Amino acid sequence: MSTGRPPSGGPPWVTDENLFLLTDRYQLTMLQAYWAEGMRDRAVFSLFVRRLPEHRNFLVACGLDTALGVLEHLAPSADDLEYLRQTGFDAGFVEALADFRFTGDVWAVPEGTPIFADEPILEVEAPIAEAQMAETLVMNQVHLQTVLASMAVRVKQAAEGRAVVDFGLRRMHGTDAGLKAARAFHVAGVDATSNVLAGRVWGVPVTGTMAHSYVQAHDDEPSAFRSFARSFPDTVLLVDTYDTLEGVRRVTRLARELGEDFRVRGIRLDSGDLGALAVDARRILDEAGLDGVEIFASGGLDEWKIRRLVRAGTPIDGFGVGTRMGVSSDAPSLDIAYKLTSYAGHGRLKLSMGKGTLPGRKQVFRVEEDGVARRDVIARADESGPGRPLLRKVMEGGRRLPAGAETLERIRRRTAEELDRLPEALRALEAAEPAYPVEVSDDLERYRETVLGEVTRASEADG
Repeated sequence: MSTGRPPSGGPPWVTDENLFLLTDRYQLTMLQAYWAEGMRDRAVFSLFVRRLPEHRNFLVACGLDTALGVLEHLAPSADDLEYLRQTGFDAGFVEALADFRFTGDVWAVPEGTPIFADEPILEVEAPIAEAQMAETLVMNQVHLQTVLASMAVRVKQAAEGRAVVDFGLRRMHGTDAGLKAARAFHVAGVDATSNVLAGRVWGVPVTGTMAHSYVQAHDDEPSAFRSFARSFPDTVLLVDTYDTLEGVRRVTRLARELGEDFRVRGIRLDSGDLGALAVDARRILDEAGLDGVEIFASGGLDEWKIRRLVRAGTPIDGFGVGTRMGVSSDAPSLDIAYKLTSYAGHGRLKLSMGKGTLPGRKQVFRVEEDGVARRDVIARADESGPGRPLLRKVMEGGRRLPAGAETLERIRRRTAEELDRLPEALRALEAAEPAYPVEVSDDLERYRETVLGEVTRASEADG
């Protein structure tokens, strides 16, 4: 019987020991070519999103902490090196690769910062092989968490202060995504998760009650409610396994039966017309004197459905949001890129149609008036800009700096603070008109023209 273990051995999941090979093969072929050509100079790569997805007025930068963690552990094992030898890489290159470590510097916008198209989320400066090797893993970590934090912010905005709980683990795209998602959701302001490992690893509040299977496993619904409330007195009871409103009435009968020992804090609606059911459930609970019992709703929710329920005045106190937030179903990917912008002290750019880049290391300045963001300016790294600089140094010489070692709670607070600084139109679910302005500084534009001239002349001379 197959175990799912690859023929070459090793666990079929990512660990610090096999992390180095979690990359695209072309990274390693380029590393061998750099080695063969003696290319060792420092390079700058910039990570950014070319354009925002539909219905996204901004993105929330997220994933820096785990990206830096990847760089801290980026080194090949003896097994990795043997595998590369067996798959055709040059023996001398593989021998040289044994000493590979990331020794570079990283600048990044702090996690929880709203960002816009073309703005560097982070920039890596390192010997070119190290900076090149960082691409796949850094993109992987920042892309996933930025996608999910940006979606979760919309869900929290739609909930207008009501609790939101992450229920998405079972349908997320793999175990690592499920763990990192809970972190990104917490950054975005989501109140709790059902993911127990996220509670252990990240310190995220964990919550959860019962599934329909628990009720079905009992001979009848009242017995299930009675038994579960005995084990977990402060629980939330799932009332829609059979007849939703009859389930609510059974909760009221349980309250009469238990008297002062009744401590159930809520009921959960998971199907049907959630708005109408919540109204009827609230009436039944209130008539039984259970006005302190809350109503929690789940089942196929996203930001649009939540907003309709909230705007209709539906008496729902909190929402469990699963798949649609867990995979950011309407915008599951970003047009994210990691591009070379400098090598050996010379600016580099890309001129491809729709995929052009800005040369050199950069800074982003956020111009604010009366505490509200009005425009961003992408500038050269050494410029004195007109506003608040966003990128800061988070790693030096391969070692994380204090700015790159923030607590999750500090990042979560920053998200809330930075969102408050955005214009109200940007915080709406609909696309803002006009979009938030992002400009390129005059100095950076002049530098781009200089680099473009150098590239053009070099091409003409070679031709």
